[in-house]
Amino acid sequence: MSLACCLPIVECVYCLACARWAWKRLLHSAGHDSETWGLASAVEFEPVPRLCRYILAVYEDDLDHPQWAPPGGYGIDTRSVVFRKTYEDTHGRAPPYLIYVDHKNSDIVLAIRGFNFAQEGDYALLLDNGLGKRKFSGGYVHNGLLTAAVWVFDAECKILRELLEKYPEYTLTFAGHSLGSGVAALLAIVTVHNLDKLGDAERKRIRCFAIAPARCVSLNLAVRYADVINSVVLQDDFLPRTATPLEDIFKSLFCLPCLLCLRCMGDTCIPEDAMLRDPRRLYAPGRLYHIVERKPFRCGRFPPVVRTAVPVDGRFEHIVLSCNATSDHAIIWIEREAQKALDLMLEKERLMVIPPKPRMERQKTIDREHSEEHEAALRRAVIMAVPDAYLPSTYGTFNDQSTEGAGELQSAPSSSETRNLKLAEWIKQVFEKDDSGEMVLRK
Repeated sequence: MSLACCLPIVECVYCLACARWAWKRLLHSAGHDSETWGLASAVEFEPVPRLCRYILAVYEDDLDHPQWAPPGGYGIDTRSVVFRKTYEDTHGRAPPYLIYVDHKNSDIVLAIRGFNFAQEGDYALLLDNGLGKRKFSGGYVHNGLLTAAVWVFDAECKILRELLEKYPEYTLTFAGHSLGSGVAALLAIVTVHNLDKLGDAERKRIRCFAIAPARCVSLNLAVRYADVINSVVLQDDFLPRTATPLEDIFKSLFCLPCLLCLRCMGDTCIPEDAMLRDPRRLYAPGRLYHIVERKPFRCGRFPPVVRTAVPVDGRFEHIVLSCNATSDHAIIWIEREAQKALDLMLEKERLMVIPPKPRMERQKTIDREHSEEHEAALRRAVIMAVPDAYLPSTYGTFNDQSTEGAGELQSAPSSSETRNLKLAEWIKQVFEKDDSGEMVLRK
């Protein structure tokens, strides 16, 4: 009898808990993720809409006669396109991409297209992964995307080196969307690890813009490479927010809302501290730029605002239950809203009439502010005990725990191999070969 009396109470508590969870989730909007971040400036955000157009150009069959060009065109001089590679050229090992020398902006751009639902090779890249399957540069990464990035680096290393040596003042920019964003981000990391293969290019010449980024690196790597990688997220985009494996997302595309709701419930029940302590959990890489254009319980779009930061906690951890969660992932919408946001910045800051010298000084100020914010994020990651997080050395370089290169991604030598190497070195120091070829003691 007493048990029967308790059942209504349990049901009421359960219903209240569900109602509280639903209310919190419905009130959570994309603007809450970046409400404490600073506003981006036109100088640092200027490449974003331009690189979006370059990525869109990869989808065209003939750049001289484009069929899907946005208003104003792609802004590409076809004579400066070094080459383009299709699925036939990559044999499915990487998405299609192009290399373009942007003389107007002193930039060498490698742009990678997004996921193709009709291409088996893209599915193979996504399926080639597992939780904690691949460790690289002292953290965890998506194995399939890293394999594609290594393939692209090996294939284009020679031409990139020639271009960097031919244009010593130009930067090297990797840009990609969706699947291509993960490949571009890991390609930037691989490039930083192998600068000697690019003629000892400086790290500051390498940069990456991941548009609608996939969660492809662990938290320590996401923060450590924030000086190289920039991720751009439009409002409610689902991909940077869900830690669901990429292969599950694309296999469940037709019931994606159900999958996102289930993941949303699971993330709500997991404390954020537990998420941060999981070294295998993947995140969107680098510095984050969040384009916010809608407000909760309001109709229509507002003038877009761009906020930026290098967050450690609160790094797009919660899915936004929104009807725009999938449409905000489209590269066409991102390019359009990014251009609107840039036009508003230029109008507000009046950079159109500022002479070149003050503009260069502003760029130096932004670089210094970003460097300080990056160091602060690294310190916070160490304080919060993020796995494998550490501060840079006093000389400004990172003492990477892993020295895996692009051409050889293999595990460290075992203890027996290390002992054999030390023994061989000792033998060389103590003995030498005489004229007859026999080993004798050194004199």
